[in-house]
Amino acid sequence: MEWRQIERETEILPESFYARPTVEVARDLLGKILVHGQTAGRIVETEAYLGLEDLAAHASRGITARTRVLFGPPGRAYVYFIYGRYECLNLVAEAEGTPGCVLIRALEPLAGITIMRRRRSAARSVEDLASGPGKLTLAMGISRRHYGAQVTRGALTVRRWKNEPGFEVLATPRIGIRHCADWPLRFLIAGNRCVSRRTS
Repeated sequence: MEWRQIERETEILPESFYARPTVEVARDLLGKILVHGQTAGRIVETEAYLGLEDLAAHASRGITARTRVLFGPPGRAYVYFIYGRYECLNLVAEAEGTPGCVLIRALEPLAGITIMRRRRSAARSVEDLASGPGKLTLAMGISRRHYGAQVTRGALTVRRWKNEPGFEVLATPRIGIRHCADWPLRFLIAGNRCVSRRTS
């Protein structure tokens, strides 16, 4: 798919989209288009992190230099470094002052696939290019320099189809965490081959 077609057939999500309960935002981000520069991918997997009462959420530790953006206006990027090698993209939800964020876990590549392949030369297939939170930031060229970026304008945005197709949403426990691991806050598009871990 060409970038021009995506631009023509989609529109940028407004800040009001993110100023809602985190779980709603996490579910509703499925099927939306994450765009950075000339690369774009359909969001096929997300996880919700609920703030102060969610011990798996960074915001549960309160306001720090790292988490400050989570307590600010919605529709901002929260990008952090993990395991000494990966960067993960989250989008801030809820009203200002109430921390909540959505981890973007996997994308279905749509545009700029040649660029993604160059950045993710280890990927075995198109489906594997962005099938995990660390993979997708590498493929899309997203890094900690985007921390705090407003995703309603600029080079890093999230868009919705003007005629969005329907799909089935599955909810499962979150992946790779120790605290609150049984909370069913991972959402994915059923049957999509680009998710980070498939369900039976």
